[in-house]
Amino acid sequence: MVNLDPLELLFILLAFLFQIVLIIHFALRKLAFKTAIKHGWMVYALSIPALAVSFVIFFGEKDWTFWLAGFLYFIWAIYGYQVEYIKMIEWRAPFRWTVGVPYLVLYLATVMFYWFPLALIAKPLWYAYGVLFAISTLLNVSSHQKGEDRQVKR
Repeated sequence: MVNLDPLELLFILLAFLFQIVLIIHFALRKLAFKTAIKHGWMVYALSIPALAVSFVIFFGEKDWTFWLAGFLYFIWAIYGYQVEYIKMIEWRAPFRWTVGVPYLVLYLATVMFYWFPLALIAKPLWYAYGVLFAISTLLNVSSHQKGEDRQVKR
């Protein structure tokens, strides 16, 4: 890990930033649900700089495993923003398969493509990200509210 090129370092920083933002959002959602929902669009908005970083990595001729996550994040963000803030579709309770499956697949693909390439750089990064992913998943699952509680003016 001593000889990281700048594009690998950029990827590492973005991958960890993504997971830290999720942890903060899910923790806020657990502690101050209405505030988290009101400002949750920012998680999606961060996909714009992530996409820009992916273009930099792509044009820097790094392997596809390093630039794909930003593109997936952007696609998930567009979908999630549409579902959560524009159409305000309640898909979690009860679970709506037609909305929830694409949302979860895009979310998990984004997470995995930020996580797995870290092993190509250094295994300790991969393990550290895994710990952050476990924390964010626990916070995410434990912070969900019943459908009627989610009706917050966004």
